[in-house]
Amino acid sequence: MYNLSRRLLFKLSPETAHELTIDMLGAAGRLGLPRRVVKQPASLPVRVMGIEFPNPVGLAAGLDKNGDAILGLSGLGFGFVEIGTVTPRPQPGNPKPRLFRLPAAEGVINRMGFNNLGVDHLMSRVHSAKFSGVLGINIGKNATTPVENAADDYLLCMEKVYDSASYITVNVSSPNTPGLRSLQFGDSLKNLLSTLRQRQEELTALHGKLVPLAIKIAPDMSDEEIADVAKILLETGMNAVIATNTTVSRAGVEGMLHADEAGGLSGAPVREQSTHVVRVLADTLGGRIPIIAAGGITEGEHAAQKIEAGASLVQIYSGFIYKGPELIRASVDAIAAVSRNKN
Repeated sequence: MYNLSRRLLFKLSPETAHELTIDMLGAAGRLGLPRRVVKQPASLPVRVMGIEFPNPVGLAAGLDKNGDAILGLSGLGFGFVEIGTVTPRPQPGNPKPRLFRLPAAEGVINRMGFNNLGVDHLMSRVHSAKFSGVLGINIGKNATTPVENAADDYLLCMEKVYDSASYITVNVSSPNTPGLRSLQFGDSLKNLLSTLRQRQEELTALHGKLVPLAIKIAPDMSDEEIADVAKILLETGMNAVIATNTTVSRAGVEGMLHADEAGGLSGAPVREQSTHVVRVLADTLGGRIPIIAAGGITEGEHAAQKIEAGASLVQIYSGFIYKGPELIRASVDAIAAVSRNKN
């Protein structure tokens, strides 16, 4: 059934197909249809960041930027759903076209530029959904906000989403907002995370609950840079790290149609690069901070490989576009098999 849907959707432009899919999932979710018609994955509960996840396979941010299809996406079997990236103010993102498929490589290139309707709109959608599952909310800065004032945007979003989020992801790694990735390194990262950590403590006291902070990092770093980031995460008391965002590399897709388009490459071509980042993080963190692995999962065994590399949870996005809900079930089954072998 999904293969037929994909063939039809792939006849449309990528962004049109994306918008249509979100509209359909939003409507289906309001009617409670997905759980009735989609075979659900096996139960595989796991506790990470103090949160009980029904299974360790989640949806990565980027598919549902405005929280329009939370119930529909969850009904497909995801153990958790991450929405966003959301910014304080609405912004249109980069000029179209800005989303490109590379079917031969099971890859996607995007330069969306945090297009979203703003944090107030997103929160209105979250409140109307009344979702009882695990919800991550991914926050970023507006393109017009100078990098030196980025903390103000993150703080504003953090304050508005705090009471409704299961966890909050701080996106400092998109390649499509000028200057954003500079926040991943050295004193810039340390100062930003220290500021957010202090506000997290204040919001914990205000709301009577701790909402974990996860930091999403890029795959385009040396081992030394990854280790340095890991040490800053430990020093500032972050609760999790997501590895990784999209890559600016074009290794493995050279010469393909659209491969020269600017933006971040996701899907199968980034798999090994992202898994390597997970391994380096795991070696440096030593289990003190959980790792959420994202990047290149297009088969169930790829999800299991991320867990074996040191991740506690995985997220899919581009693989879901190519494989549909079956990938969720296959990933849960493969991770369960790894867990049984360890025991």
